[in-house]
Amino acid sequence: MNEEVKMYLDEAEEQMKNSLEHLVYELSKLRAGRANASILDDVKVDYYGTDTPLNQVANISIPDPRTISIQPWEKNMIAPIEKAIMLANLGFNPDNNGELIRISVPMLTEERRRDLVKQCKAIGEDAKVSVRNSRREAIDEFKKMEKEGFSEDERKDAEDVVQELTTKYNNKVDALLDIKDKEIMTV
Repeated sequence: MNEEVKMYLDEAEEQMKNSLEHLVYELSKLRAGRANASILDDVKVDYYGTDTPLNQVANISIPDPRTISIQPWEKNMIAPIEKAIMLANLGFNPDNNGELIRISVPMLTEERRRDLVKQCKAIGEDAKVSVRNSRREAIDEFKKMEKEGFSEDERKDAEDVVQELTTKYNNKVDALLDIKDKEIMTV
């Protein structure tokens, strides 16, 4: 196989891997009725005038399946952490006892579970679009190479390989979505 073709195939596969990793990250933020520290990954706290990720100003732990415990490293950070959680609009009501903040994760209703599954499918479709875009970019490069003297048979072989990669990564996306859907729908 041509070295330039190999480079474009590797680049396409790398982009597809990145799409899959992003999907995993996005799915980890969807709560499935169980406490999960990654739900708070996007929460930023005003730490002396600087927006700082919550996990850099406090210790986050999961003492039981329905509770998230946040232990600030400085006691005066309890109020800003509570405010940041409320502003993040995650649907939680933090409770503090002066030393730590507890978040009780409520059970999901059937309707909310269905909404989360829809949201999950939308995130999955975005990942599939990203995978297909990687395929399209590689195929465009192969067509440019054909105009510069690359044979039609070699281009078609390269397109077949990139299509196999696309199918492989789309199947991985579907598998991840199935797992998350089952997790969400499990009571």
